[in-house]
Amino acid sequence: MELKILIADDHSAIRSGVRQICVSEFKNVLFGEALSYAEVFEKLRTESWNILILDIDLPGRNGLDILSQIRAEKLKIPVLMFSFHSEDQIAIRAMKLGAAGYLVKDVADQELIKAINQIVQGKKYVSQRLSEKLLSMLNDDVEKELHEILSDREYQTLMLIASGKTVSEIANILCLSTPTISTYRARILAKMRLKSNAELTTYVITLKLI
Repeated sequence: MELKILIADDHSAIRSGVRQICVSEFKNVLFGEALSYAEVFEKLRTESWNILILDIDLPGRNGLDILSQIRAEKLKIPVLMFSFHSEDQIAIRAMKLGAAGYLVKDVADQELIKAINQIVQGKKYVSQRLSEKLLSMLNDDVEKELHEILSDREYQTLMLIASGKTVSEIANILCLSTPTISTYRARILAKMRLKSNAELTTYVITLKLI
């Protein structure tokens, strides 16, 4: 059976690495590549694929935006999120938006193959760590961390603030206006009961969210 894999990542080394790993495992595999939001949907709308391996940090509208649009258009494509970010909150948000799996980029080659195999068979791929996190969320008595009450956009903004980006830089990255980002920042500070970017950054680092 021919396996068609669409790799959406703006780093050539990552795309090349994924291809090499897959070629060593699968006998009959074809690849497509996309470097942006627009290219992802151009290829999804014109060709059929067995799986989309999607970087969450594509320039412009990111991986979570792409997941939302895929769901809105009812496109039948299983998505494996591929990211440098540790799992936990981003992974859970991605799965809620319809991702079939989430994988951190520094995992062993065989873990990527395992994830692809499970997803193309119609299953979900969940690492042991993420599985434990999801199970803990089933307990209604578990108190949420402050960042867990943020919306997806607010959470993305929080991560960018913690990485040292300015409001204007964040607006450019998320393709939103500067006033909109300022509003998100104000909401984040209010919801998390914090007073400054420095406190937000300390919170993110303390909880090892980045």
